[in-house]
Amino acid sequence: MMRPLLLAGTALLAIHTPASAEGPAVDASVTPTATAAEPVQAERGGEIVVTAPFQQSEADVLSGTSIMTGEELQRALRPTIGETLARLPGVSATSFGPNASRPVLRGFQGERIRVLTDGIGSIDVSNTSVDHAVAINPLIAERVEVLRGPSALLFGSSAVGGVVNVIDTRIPRSVPEAGYRVGGNLTYGSAANERSGGAAGDVALGEGFVVHADGSYLKTDDLKIGGYALSRQQRAASLTTAALPPQPVEPGEDAIDFAGNAAIRGRLPNTASETWNVGVGAALIRDGGNIGISYSRYDSLYGVPIRYATEQGQEQEAPRIDLKQDRVDLRAEVATGGGFLDRIRLRAAMANYTHSELEPSGEVGTTFKNQGLEGRLEFVQANHGGWLGASGVQVFNRRFDVEGDEAFLPRNETSQVGLFTLQQYSMGAFRAEAGARYETTSVDARTIVGDDRFFSGGRDFHAVSGSLGASYEVAPDIRIGLNGSRTERAPSAEELFANGPHAGTQSYELGNPNFRLEKSWGLEATLHAHRENWSFDAAAYYNWFSNYIFDNQVDPVTCETAAAPSGRTVDLPCFQYAQADARYYGLEAQGNVRLATLAGYRINADLLGDWVHARIVDQGPVPRIPPMRLLGGLEAQGDRLTARAEVEHSFEQDRVTQFETPTNGFTLVNASLALKPFGATNRTTLTLSANNIFDVNARRHVSFLKDFAPLSGRDLRATLSFHL
Repeated sequence: MMRPLLLAGTALLAIHTPASAEGPAVDASVTPTATAAEPVQAERGGEIVVTAPFQQSEADVLSGTSIMTGEELQRALRPTIGETLARLPGVSATSFGPNASRPVLRGFQGERIRVLTDGIGSIDVSNTSVDHAVAINPLIAERVEVLRGPSALLFGSSAVGGVVNVIDTRIPRSVPEAGYRVGGNLTYGSAANERSGGAAGDVALGEGFVVHADGSYLKTDDLKIGGYALSRQQRAASLTTAALPPQPVEPGEDAIDFAGNAAIRGRLPNTASETWNVGVGAALIRDGGNIGISYSRYDSLYGVPIRYATEQGQEQEAPRIDLKQDRVDLRAEVATGGGFLDRIRLRAAMANYTHSELEPSGEVGTTFKNQGLEGRLEFVQANHGGWLGASGVQVFNRRFDVEGDEAFLPRNETSQVGLFTLQQYSMGAFRAEAGARYETTSVDARTIVGDDRFFSGGRDFHAVSGSLGASYEVAPDIRIGLNGSRTERAPSAEELFANGPHAGTQSYELGNPNFRLEKSWGLEATLHAHRENWSFDAAAYYNWFSNYIFDNQVDPVTCETAAAPSGRTVDLPCFQYAQADARYYGLEAQGNVRLATLAGYRINADLLGDWVHARIVDQGPVPRIPPMRLLGGLEAQGDRLTARAEVEHSFEQDRVTQFETPTNGFTLVNASLALKPFGATNRTTLTLSANNIFDVNARRHVSFLKDFAPLSGRDLRATLSFHL
């Protein structure tokens, strides 16, 4: 399927009459997207949202939006995209140890969040389970954008919770003015003895042809933590079990030291990692268009924190995951010269992904294989009297197979085609926006044991989603907005066909092939205020779900009956996906103000907060919902030196389901110093930071492993970034 997309990209470029390559360097496109290689340095609120289909500033986007770039991204940079973004409003992270952490937006995770690379999915299996890492490397990111609310629907119905778009320069967008450009970073972090580095470079070879190469390497040891590995409840359970008579041990098995488990502290065993990532790309860039292609290889070996046994009969494993992905990306764009259309864009990628879950002996226990293809073709309208728009088609195909002892999912294939449009009209202070998406999804699965096929089936879904919103500038640079959405999402293969033990979640997972479309109505009110010395962004939202899909602990007999055809035994808690009505509502806000200017330094104060409440109607709280949080900072910004101190408080979460435990609140104190040693105009920056200064033993409620794997303890970091 990639060959037709390549031909289409070549045809797009051919539509436009080639311009002369002589003269000054030419931007890769007429849109602000071209500046992603050199991030926009505008004040927050005037920043262009690259993920938007047409030019919009952050202040103009109707739904909640966050952008991380420049020094802010450098200061927040962590080995996983989840931890990198966890300090943004409305964002948390799954925190399944230091190596597998996916973003959580407004309490949504998994199949309701899309993680993208330059507008195209990560094409991995991180949405399948929280112990699976995202195959995106933050070390080579130039900027990251987070879209929440109805505008995210342009990227698929599975983006009902939001979109995270990681933007890199693997396919060049512009011709370097000096004929070349090079950038990179080196980082050391004390908590995991982290050593990492990455570099990327572009070279112009004439006639608008630019080649690119990048690479990164990361190596960590076991993570330092601020106290015990096990929570207080789990330590008590482990010590109680240790006092009981020892249970007989099968030949070849080791007896579990329950008291020893309760005493583990200071380091989180089995969390070391080693990751490398390389990529090459090339682009042909002309005045009215560009076409480029890239290849990348992602390779990671990382340990998963041990879910320690605290009761007799529980197993305790120390798995490692050996992950590999080969990926090819294509991007093309052509300006049509006016008329109804302004430009046509094509974006596509295909990837071959595999990861093996290794036993402590090194033997392969279970292997996940995923072959995926995704493409988008967009037609962007020219501005006619304040009317803008973009329409297009998106295709997606995934062939997914799990082999081995814990193959909890049958071999399956998902094919999806979506048609979408987003239209916007502006008249003075008033702006209106409407979007629609039609999506057809086919999910087929089959399971074969020896010569016997014990499950075969498939489902087809047709989903229609739409959004309508408006905003008004009530005063200069102050805009209020209200938007509503109607969303339909097809169940995933995991939610339909799961039937097997899953070590990552320590459960026997059981889907339901009779699920209907998940449907929701949503309302969101926004406020964007950006003045010279202060800014404030806020959003309030409410979502009504019908046929909401969630995992629910049920009687083990349910799983034993489902497992009978395969001859499996069920020795884990039984969780079955179910559907019911649900309600999500919450608030998020972020503001900053300039307090003074002293000796050339701008003294700024900032504060963000977020809160979400989610419940399943007539049943109780939705599991793993983040608690209320506040984060405040004080920053002194100079031309060559920026100093910052911040305090983050996460409140207690005691609204839990029957299979969860409450999570205590915690307070983290961080500080950082960013220095430009070679002058204000030089882009070399040394960032020194101290995170969790008081070595607090903190646990995120959204994590499946919160009672066994706390967050990092005190972490002293140094990062050197450079651009030539």
